Amino acid sequence: MDDLFDDAWKAQRAALGAFLRTQRKLSNMSLRELSRLTRISNAYLSQVERGRHDPTLRILLQIGDALQISAAEILSAAGCASQSGTAGDTSSAGVRSVEAAIRADQNITASEKDALLTVYRSYLHSYERSAE
Repeated sequence: MDDLFDDAWKAQRAALGAFLRTQRKLSNMSLRELSRLTRISNAYLSQVERGRHDPTLRILLQIGDALQISAAEILSAAGCASQSGTAGDTSSAGVRSVEAAIRADQNITASEKDALLTVYRSYLHSYERSAE
């Protein structure tokens, strides 16, 4: 049971790190520049992006401020808040796991991840409208 929990925790940490890395790259910001803006060490930020550390809420908010990401979006990526706009019977945990898997995939680029997430969310939105 502990292994299952540990694996889920590691996957979520990796997904959060991938999300933050993608957002940083979309902002055309280097790790060094993010470090300067947040006053968080380069090494620590790198470890957060690689899913090696569990950042505190304060750290996440500092990163969010620098990357202009809302606290809700970061907490959602961290699995601490439900995604808004989930469709009908689709569980928010299922949506988060799909989105987390896309964000954590090391084989696709940041722009490919964004495209996949956009398409996935459009399907959810279409499903939600057809269920009404």
